[in-house]
Amino acid sequence: MNGQDLQKPNEVLEDISALEYILLGDLRDLLEEAKEDAIAWKWIAAIVDTLLEKMPVEFAMRDCGGYMEEVLEEHPNWQGEVETLYCERCELFKKLGELQKQMLQSQSVRKIANELQHDLRDWINLYTDHRHHERRIVQNAFNYDIGAAD
Repeated sequence: MNGQDLQKPNEVLEDISALEYILLGDLRDLLEEAKEDAIAWKWIAAIVDTLLEKMPVEFAMRDCGGYMEEVLEEHPNWQGEVETLYCERCELFKKLGELQKQMLQSQSVRKIANELQHDLRDWINLYTDHRHHERRIVQNAFNYDIGAAD
């Protein structure tokens, strides 16, 4: 193993985040064409499996030291909002796992395709909104710090 094989934690986190972004886009595209296409559903299942595999790694890396700890250090009064986001993230991960089980347990995905398409689209939108909310909080904390320095 040489030095190039070792990535810094921030680089690994960036790679996982980029992969997640790509997978969410692919999932969204596949859902548009899935209907009763068995091959598309196999790809959808593979993407969901990969997300469920990579998301805990990303969460663990982001949470090293505590979930949004850098925000809470500067703004301890935001604890409630940060806790709400943390619980929301846990629920979103749990929901994706439930959708995966639903796909695996169904005798025929075709029978539940419409419901599953709708549920997966909703999940993508909720997860994307959640990530935007996380970024907004971090940006707001940073902006307040900059403004306080003036």
